[in-house]
Amino acid sequence: MPFKDILTIVDLAGSQAGAKYALELGRQFDAHVTGLAIAFEPVVPAFAAAPMPVDYLEAAHEQAMGAAKEAQKQFDELARLSGTKIESRIAEVLTGGPLEGVMQHCRPTDLVVIGQANPDTPEPMRELLIETVLFESGVPVLLVPYIGVKTYQPEHVLVGWDGSSTATRAIHAALPVLEKAKKVTVLVIQKSDPHHGQPGADIATYLARHNMDVTIDVITNPQTGVADTVLNYVSDNGNDLVVMGGYGHSRMREFLFGGATREILGAMTVPVLMAH
Repeated sequence: MPFKDILTIVDLAGSQAGAKYALELGRQFDAHVTGLAIAFEPVVPAFAAAPMPVDYLEAAHEQAMGAAKEAQKQFDELARLSGTKIESRIAEVLTGGPLEGVMQHCRPTDLVVIGQANPDTPEPMRELLIETVLFESGVPVLLVPYIGVKTYQPEHVLVGWDGSSTATRAIHAALPVLEKAKKVTVLVIQKSDPHHGQPGADIATYLARHNMDVTIDVITNPQTGVADTVLNYVSDNGNDLVVMGGYGHSRMREFLFGGATREILGAMTVPVLMAH
């Protein structure tokens, strides 16, 4: 089923790489795109010796809303130029607080598009926001590199396959994009030689039945970790989109990425479509 409803988190600064990708997807699939700008309200310390001045709180609120409204304005202008069907919204969030208010916007959609954390123009809570959307929204997430992309129409897609339910959900979520690609590579990374059969053969057959040009590549006993192996493969083979499952589990913090997931999202150079 093609994407018909897409939501993108609008950056408060920078080139709006995520919003641009979402709008182009909306144009390709004739989908409705919602741009969500977040106003990060200041935290009032509970241990403060004296109440925070009202003037300070009002000024901080106005500053947060002003930044969100400016981001919303940028999104509206990008949308006008693209000709995509859109709407834009603002969600208010307490800095460092829960993100349930954002999740309420993310859940009734087909895909959430969000930009990678940009060290040059850092966004409040961006890493936690990505984790929360991936693990709590129930919706697939497309992460876009902050450096932007060379193409908005992926032609050579890399599918990371380990037979897991998360990888399966990512593939199903990515079908609209995969069906438009010229080539799909199923990458299997394993620590030992298979005892029988061709790893990835079943999922490759499934994708081929969707009229895709599919190949399988198996890397056995890689010399680097899973994340570096995937990133090096993308660099060597010119893939322009990665589809993979996202892994995480609860620990000291509410959410923690699995090591490979975190490393890939930190060093990604092409968009990554994930599901959990």
